[in-house]
Amino acid sequence: MSKRDYYEVLGVSKGASKDEIKKAYRKQALKYHPDKNPGEKDAEEKFKEAAEAYEVLSNDDKRARYDQFGHAGMNGSGFGGGFGGGMTMEDIFSSFGDIFGDAFGGAFGSRRGGSRSRSVNKGTNLRLKVKLTLEEFAHGAEKKVKVSKYVTCSSCHGSGAASDSDVTTCSACKGTGHTTRVMNTILGQMQTTSPCNVCGGEGKVITRKCPVCYGEGIVKAEEVIPLNIPAGLSPGMQLSVTGKGNAARRGGINGDLIVVIDEEPHDHLIREGNDLIYNLFISIPDAILGANAEVPTIDGKVRIKIDPGTQAGKILRLRGKGLPDVNGYGKGDLLVNVNVWIPKNLTREEQKVVEQFRNSDTFTPRPDADDTGFFDRVKNYFS
Repeated sequence: MSKRDYYEVLGVSKGASKDEIKKAYRKQALKYHPDKNPGEKDAEEKFKEAAEAYEVLSNDDKRARYDQFGHAGMNGSGFGGGFGGGMTMEDIFSSFGDIFGDAFGGAFGSRRGGSRSRSVNKGTNLRLKVKLTLEEFAHGAEKKVKVSKYVTCSSCHGSGAASDSDVTTCSACKGTGHTTRVMNTILGQMQTTSPCNVCGGEGKVITRKCPVCYGEGIVKAEEVIPLNIPAGLSPGMQLSVTGKGNAARRGGINGDLIVVIDEEPHDHLIREGNDLIYNLFISIPDAILGANAEVPTIDGKVRIKIDPGTQAGKILRLRGKGLPDVNGYGKGDLLVNVNVWIPKNLTREEQKVVEQFRNSDTFTPRPDADDTGFFDRVKNYFS
């Protein structure tokens, strides 16, 4: 079964603001929450579907990739995007429960025994630019990048404490990470829940901090990260490597590594979408008499035939010699733009030979009879 459009799932337009997306998700989640629809599998699936749509559309990088490539841009080659069907209900509550506010009395917390789950720290994303050659765009590439980032402290294993005994359960919230207040209103009693201000929602307190990370649970270090880059990408595309961003303080979820794709200029070929352009220069005799020529491609040189009487500006199309499409829709072409080389300096003998042709009827330009016009060449270029 194909996935529905994320904008359709939330009932918003493609130009919707973050606040509109958040409001729409809140509405859908309230409508299909499992506690309001016990035992209804369809409601639970729609609840997960709305969470997946919000996870993508609320993230600027993932939303831009989705707008450009649709659901295909959320998958492939080790790069994460969306929940991909592997997100549990607990994950959804932990990730997005905070956007509903305290007025809902813990309805979006952990559903185990009616208690809310503790807050989960999230590391920040990292962004880097990777340049690819045309050959790497064509065939894909495996690269390794060195990134300076925050990693889990090896001394305390991310706890932030000097030892295991230096971590105690928060006495204020009893380890739940939240506190609950009951207020009397004209409508009756109202229960509100908020993160514990003693432990910051973590449910535990450090009595003696780790001397290496000073209680943060993370330290600055360098990490070599392998990248498996698929074929068919274009400059400006972004890939997200899940969990390879900065580590979170005192445990939690790592951020992502956002890889921005850039292009390394080629010595001879010019990229135009999935097509490649090569400027071929031939001599006047070769243009008149015809010749064979070698042109470079991504996979090595190929020989092409120059017909007698070839005009400057003629475009020869080598089908399938361009770059692959990222969605697997075939390959572009190699467009050979033929230029006739006109020498600037001639010897006296050469000038005499050329003078013999100046008034020759054969060398009188007849563009209508001998060659397609400019607009025809342009039309053929795009056909």
